[in-house]
Amino acid sequence: MSRCSDSASYKNTVSFSLWIAGDVAWAQGMYESRPMGTAVISVTDLFKRRDFRPQRRAPSVLDASYVGLCASLGDLNATLRKRRTAAARR
Repeated sequence: MSRCSDSASYKNTVSFSLWIAGDVAWAQGMYESRPMGTAVISVTDLFKRRDFRPQRRAPSVLDASYVGLCASLGDLNATLRKRRTAAARR
């Protein structure tokens, strides 16, 4: 996978669910469908491994701000960069 997908799940992999609401981005790391931790950052920033905390709760995948699943932290950040570039062109 090279970008986020709106697919429901990836089996036996590490993935990151992404939500973007206004100027805040949420990501939840998952390993084999089990949560590893959740991070919250500004959409102008990039996710780092140290941002993820197991105590945080992510929004629901049914939330309108849900973007999809990303295959890696790099894909997650690439999605944020693409969205910023697209927004700057408008």
